[in-house]
Amino acid sequence: MEMKNLIEYISKALVDKPEEVIVTEIEGEQTSVIELKVAKEDLGKVIGKQGRTARAMRTILSASSTKLKKRSVLEIIE
Repeated sequence: MEMKNLIEYISKALVDKPEEVIVTEIEGEQTSVIELKVAKEDLGKVIGKQGRTARAMRTILSASSTKLKKRSVLEIIE
């Protein structure tokens, strides 16, 4: 549950419509998939120029997941 909250917190700080941020976590045995959905006009803000923001969020996620000995993957849903 912690990874989901982390992504939700970061995403809400980046977008203009934080009320439209939806984060769901699909837990597997070894890997969790975190799905992020934002308002259409905020999509660019969470992806960033050349995907830099999304890559940074994935880096934070994988670093945090390592501590929990689990793998987490971030999927940004359009």
